[in-house]
Amino acid sequence: MVFHTTEYCSVADSAPGISMIGKRLKSKTARRNGTVARTGAVKEDRHFVEALARGLELLACFRQKDGLLGNQELARRCGLAKSTVSRLTYTLTKLGYLTHVEEAGKYALGTATLSLASAMLGRLDIRKLARPMMQELADFSRCLVSLCSRDRLSMVYVDVARSSAAVTLSLDTGARIQIANSASGRAYLAVISDEQREEIMEGVREVAEVSRWPALQRGVAKALLDYRSLGVCCSFGEWQKDINAIAVPVRPGGNLPPMVISCGGPAYNVSPEFLLDEVRPRLIALVTSLEASVGTAS
Repeated sequence: MVFHTTEYCSVADSAPGISMIGKRLKSKTARRNGTVARTGAVKEDRHFVEALARGLELLACFRQKDGLLGNQELARRCGLAKSTVSRLTYTLTKLGYLTHVEEAGKYALGTATLSLASAMLGRLDIRKLARPMMQELADFSRCLVSLCSRDRLSMVYVDVARSSAAVTLSLDTGARIQIANSASGRAYLAVISDEQREEIMEGVREVAEVSRWPALQRGVAKALLDYRSLGVCCSFGEWQKDINAIAVPVRPGGNLPPMVISCGGPAYNVSPEFLLDEVRPRLIALVTSLEASVGTAS
């Protein structure tokens, strides 16, 4: 039986729109440089190319399980005017990053995006090294073991290993989970700088339901303590009420940002005690071995 899950959706589409990103980036740069006009308005950041950012944001709107997307849906996801989206989709189609399906009047990712993905995955030596160890842990724990990377306010599954257990999670490569209430996201937040963490959490606060924000704050604060005392970050029924998971950050080398390896499963099949007592030492040993292999062990 496949245990289906969906991403917690109170954070709109897992990422802020480009207008929000642009405003936040410009405001932050202005605060650092002291470039605030007398009226209180923030001067434009001359290094931020908004047209490029909009195009990239539009490409990021496509999710693994999406079918075709039209300009109206893309405009909703990006927070842009439909006329702007129409120009972007036209340009990206001309460059091969999108494919226009005429009979549906909608778009799919084009083959040009494959070169970007292939170039990135080709740098992830840790992915090949981790795979057999992840599978061994999955077989032992009867859980889903995943290698994740951050994308804005989400963690994206770069690779997964699942056991042959009758009950498992349906998440696969390319799946996305929330950063603030998942074990993977919390492990990432635990290992980055205070400034980076504050910026990410500010993004979460801006798009989360007001009633959920205090719990998200408390969960991340506890995760920082758990990482110091246990060596792992936990999410026991917090990302999804019926899923338990633990996770450990890993340094992949190659000047890449931190990644995370997590292990989790249905709560009725995988208890917090089992994860902490039996899985935790094996997961920590897996990460230690990986970092030794890629030369990032401290």
